[in-house]
Amino acid sequence: MKDLLLGNKAFARGLYEAGVEVVSSYPGTPSTEVTEEAAKYDEIYCEWAPNEKVAMEVAFGASLAGKRSFCGMKHVGLNVAADPLFTVSYTGVNAGMVICVADDPGMHSSQNEQDSRHYARASKIPMLEPSDSAEALEFAKKAYEISEENDTPVIMKMCTRVAHAQSLVELSDRVVPEKKPYEKNIAKYVMMPGNAKRRHPVVEQRTQNLIAFAETTDLNRVEMGDTKLGIITAGTSYQYAKEVYGENASILKLGMVYPLPVQKIKDFAAKVDKLIVIEELDPIIEEHCKALGLEVSGKDLLPLIDEFSQSLIAEKLGEPAKEGCKAIDGLPVRPPVMCAGCPHRGMFYTLSKNKCTVLGDIGCYTLGAVAPLSAIEMTLCMGASISSIHGFNKALGEESENKTVAVIGDSTFMHSGMTGLANIAYNQSNSTVIILDNSITGMTGHQQNPTTGYNIKGDPAGKIDLEALCRSMGFNRVRVVDPYNLKECDEVVKEELAANEPSVIISRRPCALLKYVKAKPSLNVNRDKCKSCHACMKIGCPALSFKDGKAHVDTTLCVGCGVCQQLCAFDALEAPEGGDK
Repeated sequence: MKDLLLGNKAFARGLYEAGVEVVSSYPGTPSTEVTEEAAKYDEIYCEWAPNEKVAMEVAFGASLAGKRSFCGMKHVGLNVAADPLFTVSYTGVNAGMVICVADDPGMHSSQNEQDSRHYARASKIPMLEPSDSAEALEFAKKAYEISEENDTPVIMKMCTRVAHAQSLVELSDRVVPEKKPYEKNIAKYVMMPGNAKRRHPVVEQRTQNLIAFAETTDLNRVEMGDTKLGIITAGTSYQYAKEVYGENASILKLGMVYPLPVQKIKDFAAKVDKLIVIEELDPIIEEHCKALGLEVSGKDLLPLIDEFSQSLIAEKLGEPAKEGCKAIDGLPVRPPVMCAGCPHRGMFYTLSKNKCTVLGDIGCYTLGAVAPLSAIEMTLCMGASISSIHGFNKALGEESENKTVAVIGDSTFMHSGMTGLANIAYNQSNSTVIILDNSITGMTGHQQNPTTGYNIKGDPAGKIDLEALCRSMGFNRVRVVDPYNLKECDEVVKEELAANEPSVIISRRPCALLKYVKAKPSLNVNRDKCKSCHACMKIGCPALSFKDGKAHVDTTLCVGCGVCQQLCAFDALEAPEGGDK
């Protein structure tokens, strides 16, 4: 049976067919849908973990117990999981264990565009890279075979274009391998120095075995065409190269991108007149080829940054671009913006009005940095807002304490904000932390988290009480505000900044896009009352604009939150008759 599937959905189908039984992940675009789709199979236990490190350790525990397991994350999430990653390379596995990392060339939804192939090489863990949905499914199943045959976790490298593009796949039945019994083995699984020292040679020998495997596996295949040009490539770059060259070049497509073959590459190079490596981001394949003594072009012709395309490859390599592959120029720009009714808007307006220095974090609320609010001044990585405000205030003392805040979302706080907050409580900086609690993991598409009270399937689950948690960590001052109430936000922010001790403000209102949140009727503009002062425009709501010199409300967007009404001194923004002001 065949079906047309997104790459991530195909990957999840591969997990199902491979007999995976335990999945633990943290949502991160473009990896999120793998776990969401896997959760639709009742045969697979799935969960959202608080962060990627926990997810990988859960997957390792399940593998240790003898069941095939999986954990998924985006590229920056692998940074968080790097600690267990490097050591599970030494311990190896019991049942098969696969790690998905989804890279984001072009930074469509990320703070950097790091190349995760470096992690495979550094941790000495094999990595596969599919180029379409069909390979995402098949490589997933192959990864478990490699994992169990070589006593190693296997990394599957996805990227935005494969994860979120559709192609045809062949579906098969689920096959669950026999459970592998757990056997106590201290020398293998207890990584104290003496044992780890004896495991390192095992890892090195495994790498040599995998290099030999890379020479013969059909994951790496040669497609001979015109021998004037030979292309070595992988992933989406293979698709682009095929579209540009077709049969006018010979291609060595690498499905296993670590470890790389040696003789297979040399043999291919010997059959072509000119050799080019086409790979996004860093020159990992190119450097491998040069280390083999081959004359090869790559990053001297192609960029080190951003994602590739058919038109880019054609342009850089001097080939005519196909008409259907040319970029469309002149499309209107649509800058990212917080949604109409976003609960974060009121808090950011308050912080901006009070000229606060705002250290931000990762989430949809990072858009608080965008004009006209322009509130956030720093965003580094998950949880960094809280750790950074402590260092900022320790460095500047009274100069910054009464005007600097950290903002962090509820899911991000659970991911990696708690340790930073513990540091503030322990080492006592006079810092104000604002937890933006919108009752969901918003940026990646409304996934549950430990503060929502529901699991990945929407069933009731353990719920962490943020107020009680903060108080138990040593904070005497914990305040809860409604960000739709600008007066309340203003008073509480001023009070907590003036206090001479650490404090937490929880800005709580559910995301306006949640299904259970019912929008109020949209507001109207009384044009006779409107003085064209533009005060309402200071919040940057996409439902508000000016038309014919007066404020205008887009009724298709407005959710009647009433924040803009609180800015209008002339009561020009009115609720419809019978609605609340």
